[in-house]
Amino acid sequence: MNGERVESMPAAIPLRWRISTACLALAGATACAPGDAPEVEAEIVPTSVLFTGATVIDGSGEPSFVADVAVEGDRITFVGDASDAEVATRDTIALDGLLLTPGFIDMHSHITVISVGEASGLGAVEFLTQGITTGVIGVDGSSSTDLAGLYADLEESGVGKNIISYIGHGSVRGAVIGMDDRDPTAGELDEMKALVRQGMEDGAFGLSTGLFYTPGYYAEADEVIELGRVAAEYPIGGEHAPVYDTHDRDLGAAYQGIGYHDSIREAIHIGAESGLRTIFSHFNAQGAALYGRASEGAAIIDSARAEGLEVAGAQHVYTSTMSSLRAYTIPRWAQAGGPEQMVRRFQHPDTARVLDVQTMEMLEIRGGPEQIVFADARPEFNGKTLADVAAERGLPVPEAVREIMSGSNPWVMNRDLYDVENTRYLATMPWMMTCTDGATPAPGAEIVHPRVYGGFPKKIKDFVDRDGAIGLPFAIRSMSGLAADFLRLDDRGYIREGLVADIAIIDPERFTDRATYEDPHQLSEGVMHLLVNGRFAIRDDEVTGELAGRPLRRP
Repeated sequence: MNGERVESMPAAIPLRWRISTACLALAGATACAPGDAPEVEAEIVPTSVLFTGATVIDGSGEPSFVADVAVEGDRITFVGDASDAEVATRDTIALDGLLLTPGFIDMHSHITVISVGEASGLGAVEFLTQGITTGVIGVDGSSSTDLAGLYADLEESGVGKNIISYIGHGSVRGAVIGMDDRDPTAGELDEMKALVRQGMEDGAFGLSTGLFYTPGYYAEADEVIELGRVAAEYPIGGEHAPVYDTHDRDLGAAYQGIGYHDSIREAIHIGAESGLRTIFSHFNAQGAALYGRASEGAAIIDSARAEGLEVAGAQHVYTSTMSSLRAYTIPRWAQAGGPEQMVRRFQHPDTARVLDVQTMEMLEIRGGPEQIVFADARPEFNGKTLADVAAERGLPVPEAVREIMSGSNPWVMNRDLYDVENTRYLATMPWMMTCTDGATPAPGAEIVHPRVYGGFPKKIKDFVDRDGAIGLPFAIRSMSGLAADFLRLDDRGYIREGLVADIAIIDPERFTDRATYEDPHQLSEGVMHLLVNGRFAIRDDEVTGELAGRPLRRP
């Protein structure tokens, strides 16, 4: 049976050393009497588990091959023919017909890594069942400004997958000057630099921005460059430039934005001037006006790469986005100063009349209020469209928005903002990685974005299995080796001897997403075994509950 576990017997243990039968025992067991020590010819390959007969896709993008893979502790100790190499093992799992790949790296995620009331994402089950073993957080310019404290908490509590973080520009700016729409003073800029420096010293892999969001929106490029230069003082591994990860200003659906093309150029300029390597968060082209035009943005990135800049992107393959109602319906000028100032503007009749127009203009870019679906846990919102809620309240849509926003800022999805053809085209780019952009579901929220449950298998199902736009080794590379290379993780992302045993073992006949927009709380299926740092997070198709992840600090 696929995935069958076979306990090895002493007679089945092949040896690389000559040892008297009087001393023979299971790997690493009985000691010999003095004078009877074995004459060692070569080191045995010790292993706590041996996977045999796996179809290995190793993260390089090269074709698959059949091999046995051994793990001892948290390391891969052997890849090859175990019978020829005489690998000693205590536990053998036959994988005939199953895929063995590196654990996947989610390049942009929003896992809840602290407990908030009943909410905690520490188990990361939604991510693990997709084959994800490492997630990048601190994205969109939003991060902890005390990474040392966060990492200490994670090491104490445990976490289901490995965690990498950036230091977030928006969080840094907010901590120093709040939601003010202005440039920082020289003193404030120094305070912001100090927070970035502290974040990098605590182990951040770089600087992230959310220039589409407030307060990041209020920053000029020069401010971000100055902070990026501080991050650049902390190379990864002592020699590689850190990362500039950006949700750029305008993916095509920003209200009164700078435009799709100029937004890409601005991000590349910021990264280059800072001395950082640039990755675009969930890169795509938003809005019906840009359907079929993703190649234009890709061409700008290709041009920068041809000039020697390291620029890349990550994607999820859903057509819907998710953010806050405020981000999609309230112009940035009206948000300046924070929520209290925003609500005061709502109450001014002349300002409200301006917002009546501008809110509807913002929604028109996004397909109208019928395309805004609440993913908020409260039943009066959850699963309803903005048009539904406005009608229930007997209010025009802009007035309903202001009434809702006066007390909260619910999460919403924007349906069909992305075009499938754009997404498919971008999946073929050699620099395109994979992400979920998924947030830990809030307790009680019946309708959430399905990407948190299915982003990785859906990419394979849609673009490998269904239409063959990309090959399976190429897709796996986008989820593993390519991401590890970009992050300069020299001990993960591949199936190679000596690397950390983050390993996914997948039944290719069953690997699929199950979450839908209508019924999102459905775990993906088909991951038979998952090792995080050499420990089983999933074994025999069952989640073990092991919190085997760890924070990964910038080396």
